[in-house]
Amino acid sequence: MNVLMFGWEFPPNISGGLGTACYGIVKGLTACDDIKVTFVVPKAYGDEQPANIRLISADNVSIGSRTLLSEGCTSVTTLEVPSKLVPYLTPESFIARYQTSSEFKETSPTEVTQESIKLNFSGKYGPNLFEEINNYAIVARTIAQSNEFEVIHAHDWLTFPAAIAAKHVSGKPLVIHIHSTDFDRSGGSINPVIYDIEKQGMEEADQIITVSNLIKKRLVEQYRIPSGKITTVYNAIGPDSDGTNSEVKKRSKQKTVTFLGRITIQKGPEYFVEVARLVINQMKNVHFVMAGNGEMRNRIVELCAMYGIGDRFHFAGFLSGKEVPEVLRRSDIFIMPSVSEPFGIVPLEAMHANVPVIISLQSGVSELIRNVIKTDFWDVHAMADAVHGILKHRKLSKALISEGKIEVSKLSWELVAFQIRDVYLNSIKQAS
Repeated sequence: MNVLMFGWEFPPNISGGLGTACYGIVKGLTACDDIKVTFVVPKAYGDEQPANIRLISADNVSIGSRTLLSEGCTSVTTLEVPSKLVPYLTPESFIARYQTSSEFKETSPTEVTQESIKLNFSGKYGPNLFEEINNYAIVARTIAQSNEFEVIHAHDWLTFPAAIAAKHVSGKPLVIHIHSTDFDRSGGSINPVIYDIEKQGMEEADQIITVSNLIKKRLVEQYRIPSGKITTVYNAIGPDSDGTNSEVKKRSKQKTVTFLGRITIQKGPEYFVEVARLVINQMKNVHFVMAGNGEMRNRIVELCAMYGIGDRFHFAGFLSGKEVPEVLRRSDIFIMPSVSEPFGIVPLEAMHANVPVIISLQSGVSELIRNVIKTDFWDVHAMADAVHGILKHRKLSKALISEGKIEVSKLSWELVAFQIRDVYLNSIKQAS
């Protein structure tokens, strides 16, 4: 079975968990003897991690000039929005961050030869994001016409227009994979343009995969999608997720509690600060680390200053590659206090790195794992009590570590791939 898969990023060039999940999924799928994956991204950088797949960079695909003029105007709707958006930032925070930045300089939109055109892509979540989404859909038609495949698989809203275009030109069934929705990313203040793209993708799809029942319920209630069309397939981690040896000697006296994720409203960073304030007032040997970036960073810095805990609250910035498992291995506790988390792979990585985990009940991963402590995201006193208990009672810490490691070792992308393979076969059967 040949799969044409559309993504927006691929490791090591990622901005969040989406790229990590895509990598795990394709590695799992390529372990199946009867599946071959062609993975398309807007822009490949040449340093992508090997995953036994064929990787296509959309900016390297030649489009006939007539195709661009005739198909681009009829099959792709141009979307104009009053702000420049990216998946992980609000419109206001994006403008504040990038309106004076040189990172996203305007570039020529096309590379033209006598008979063909190559559309340029930044490969980032830049100010021309919606234009690139539209161009991606144009290129997708050409890719679909020049490749053999039995099913299309698309990850999140950025790729839905491209996947729909590929479906229309090929007649092949479409499976879309919902890793998050705009309700989750925006804290409920949805952008109607993104919502429409998401809903169109769900309606055009033959089958839908969600990463948790939490998201499945959201699709049914907020997007009016029939539940019978949706299959929940939980994420996993690979055997190498903790990098090198996870046995790292930690400081015996100084303890570290870590938050690792985007510093956005979705991830609940302010609740992590509240937990830090409560614990620091009771314990002298605990430091808190916040790893990541996001539009709420300055607000969190100010909150720490207001509470007077800045000397024991540290900002590590955005981490990539081996920096993530290194920080986890040196942590005594990992907390994910997310307000709305479709899944959450980092808790699995922390458990694999022998770290006790505290997560919010409002996370999809809480449906899957048991050997963690779960609280409501807003219950900072319960989280603080959990931190105190883990650090004070060695037996509790050791039990969470040992049982958590056993539990997470049973999760694999190969098992995820077999479930996805069944969805593929079902969509093909329905389309025939």
